[in-house]
Amino acid sequence: MSQLMHALHVFADGPAVPKYKPTLPIEVQEPVTAILGWTAGAGLTLAVLGGLSGWALVAVGHNTERAVLAARGKQGVLWSLIGAGGIGVTSSLVLSVYDLSK
Repeated sequence: MSQLMHALHVFADGPAVPKYKPTLPIEVQEPVTAILGWTAGAGLTLAVLGGLSGWALVAVGHNTERAVLAARGKQGVLWSLIGAGGIGVTSSLVLSVYDLSK
């Protein structure tokens, strides 16, 4: 049996890695969870406020016939949606990786 086949056979039977589960100290878990939650909440709040201000620019731009202002508002709404999606995905990934260490 070749060396590679033997290594695969040994690995398939069960890895030689000990069952170790890393954990954070209890004193650190609660503040880190609070900081991550507040950061995600604040970021999503700012994204919503950016979207609302973008829609306000669209409304003012269309009513005053300022096409540039309306276009800037539409860009603001789009970037607020992209930012909110990025914040949501990033915060869920960070929280899921953090929860793996519990």
